[in-house]
Amino acid sequence: MTDRFLTHLPIGGPAVPFDGDGIPGWDTFPFDGDLAVKSLDPPVLPEPPRNGDDDPASCSVCRDGLSRAVWADEHWMLRHSGGPTAIPVVVLLCPIGHYDLSDLPPERAAEIGPMMQRVERAIMSVGGIARVHTQKIGDGAAHLHLWFMGRPAGLTQLRGSCLTLWDDVLPKQDEAQWRAVLAEVAAALAADGGTAHQSTAD
Repeated sequence: MTDRFLTHLPIGGPAVPFDGDGIPGWDTFPFDGDLAVKSLDPPVLPEPPRNGDDDPASCSVCRDGLSRAVWADEHWMLRHSGGPTAIPVVVLLCPIGHYDLSDLPPERAAEIGPMMQRVERAIMSVGGIARVHTQKIGDGAAHLHLWFMGRPAGLTQLRGSCLTLWDDVLPKQDEAQWRAVLAEVAAALAADGGTAHQSTAD
């Protein structure tokens, strides 16, 4: 039963007031002025399927193949997010095979830690990066994808969990620079195995 997780929430009720100590008061929150929290919609059960849930043939990651890949080997690929980003690097590590984390074969699961280290080192190698943020969300697609986001050095206002919001609202890099940085990341990865790819933007 999921009801025990819902009873304390104001579903279908009035808008939720901001907590005075919550995220809008953080120095790293990218928005200013009057904001309101949306009212909470009732749960939708069963949840609608994610991309690739019902049929791997409908999976956008599998269908795209290596078209977004900046680097790949026999089992893994590093993909860009679709076009120029505001922050220096946004890439996604995915298995070549159609797996989510829960059904990833043991031999691939054992590679996740070393692969995450390789990707972080490759991103840091381009210079001007202070930290690499990583996250797994998984609500949009059934194909495992781990996000890596390189925060530019010195921009401490972009620290922490709001980095994805800042990337969404700040001006994007020009495409030539974006591609050049991805090529540097790919070359750093390829130095330890696999192949750098010339990916296409959507």
